[in-house]
Amino acid sequence: MAYNIAIVDDSEADRRYIASLTSRWAEAAGCGVHITEFSSAESFLAHLGDVCGCDILLLDIEMGGMDGVELAKRLRRQSDTVEIVFITGYSDYIAEGYEVAALHYLLKPVNGEKLCSVLDRAAEKIRKNERVLTFETGGETVRVPIYKIRYAEVFGNYVTVHADAPVTVKMTLGELLRELDDRFYRVSRSAVVNITEISRVTKSEIRLYDGSAIPLPRGAYEGVNRAIINMK
Repeated sequence: MAYNIAIVDDSEADRRYIASLTSRWAEAAGCGVHITEFSSAESFLAHLGDVCGCDILLLDIEMGGMDGVELAKRLRRQSDTVEIVFITGYSDYIAEGYEVAALHYLLKPVNGEKLCSVLDRAAEKIRKNERVLTFETGGETVRVPIYKIRYAEVFGNYVTVHADAPVTVKMTLGELLRELDDRFYRVSRSAVVNITEISRVTKSEIRLYDGSAIPLPRGAYEGVNRAIINMK
């Protein structure tokens, strides 16, 4: 598989260094890579139409003009699939990464082994996000990317899958779970949740980023928390 990787950093020396490490990672991983370098957030945005197929963005935070956090926010309005890796000389920005679903932070000077590990994670997430489930319902075929599924719940002999739009199909929750990956956790006999969509867990419910609430049965709280920790 080939990956499109963009590097945005106002330091030419840092861009070249990151690009060389990335090329070495691709060679070791046995995959193709197309690397594009940008010297500012503004230049990246000016070419956004050309790089809309970007798979991984290696993004400096502290730059003259627009900083990396603001660029990431603008990018997220157009794409929720780009894997964003912040590169910074400081750790002060980590909290802001949650808002744009950043995959990781790397501190400068970047360690080559750590970058390779993060790129491995990004590549694995991209491969997972390419998987699509196909459902036959209401006389039509509906294709749903797995990464867009927030949760699924049972109603009688039917399961409703909540993604961009809800899809209700005749199947069991166990049958659906076998089609999903390790991002999904069965929280009860009647619900499966995408762990990456969880914003808060209490003793009685799970809250998702979209505001959905999923009831938790007694004794399920610890299992959900372990699943969240194991995903990190």
